[in-house]
Amino acid sequence: MVAARPEERPGDVELNVVGVTKRFGATVALDAVDLTVRRGSVVALLGPSGCGKTTLLRTIAGLEAPDAGVIDVAGTVLSDGPSVVPPEKRRIGMVFQDWALFPHLSVAANVGYGLPKAERRGPRVDEALALVGLVGFGDRVPGTLSGGQQQRVALARALAPRPSLLLLDEPFSNLDASLRVSVRSEIHALLLDLGITCVFVTHDQDEAFVVGDEVAVMRAGRVVQHGQPQAVYDEPVDEWVATFVGDANLVPGMAADSLVTTAFGSVRPRGTTVVDGPCTVVVRPEHLRLVPTHDLPGGSASGTVQRVESYGHDHVAFVALTDGMSAHSREAGSSRWRRGDRVVLSLVDVPMAVFPESGTGTSGT
Repeated sequence: MVAARPEERPGDVELNVVGVTKRFGATVALDAVDLTVRRGSVVALLGPSGCGKTTLLRTIAGLEAPDAGVIDVAGTVLSDGPSVVPPEKRRIGMVFQDWALFPHLSVAANVGYGLPKAERRGPRVDEALALVGLVGFGDRVPGTLSGGQQQRVALARALAPRPSLLLLDEPFSNLDASLRVSVRSEIHALLLDLGITCVFVTHDQDEAFVVGDEVAVMRAGRVVQHGQPQAVYDEPVDEWVATFVGDANLVPGMAADSLVTTAFGSVRPRGTTVVDGPCTVVVRPEHLRLVPTHDLPGGSASGTVQRVESYGHDHVAFVALTDGMSAHSREAGSSRWRRGDRVVLSLVDVPMAVFPESGTGTSGT
């Protein structure tokens, strides 16, 4: 989704970021970033450490002043060059990575901290605690709560002022693995019920795909791809995005007449990329199948199973090919493969992302 100028913004857009740039000395943290978020949707900012995700969140919140660009929320310009609305007047809620709870204050006092003084002990606090399932916890202090409960207190504090936009910075990173999965499911369900517009930062692809209605992938201070999770997974804009948003085998191929030939078989290109000549095919592990060599003796891509990783609901087999390359396959259920098994590899018949080698082919829009 391409960001629009404020005067051109569609009526259902809650957040519009256009050409936002932020430098810290010689370091360009944000490089003319564009981002549009529709009202009531949840957008995940996904990218590696240092790509600018948190800086973008902080500029939206008003905690950092951008050097250039426009930020508007619900049609109100919050930042436009020298004109900057202070954070306390932005009607934006933010949950920090470390939750930033005051250990000496009660849960109720933490939740009411951002409210006008007259409302800090009123129904607004009780309403926020009820939203996150913490009725009756108001007199507790954060240190007596579990990690998941503390995370929900931080969320309640952000929701209490009834913001038009909610920002979450790595909201689940301080939780252990098992708790992270359950809490993110709870928070996802809550966000859907509230219908609040939300942007959250993560470096975890699973988290982004589970919680985000849309995913904006960031790299080196720019949003390089923005779309629905499945579209980003199926049609990555380049090889870097393909490997960052999911597991992938990057397989060499030769394209001609709308068909790409690889060692594993032929494949149809996905999307609008026009390729002719040498190319790279993004083969997801679930699109690669293994069979015993005696079942398909004529297969050209054969190899030896090096190891198998089982996850209960599925498994991944890693194969060393006879030509010196390697590949891995993911299949449902338990594995029939053991280390040392000889196998032949073949492709599932689905379109796949294909990228031409430099100087060959063109990418459509």
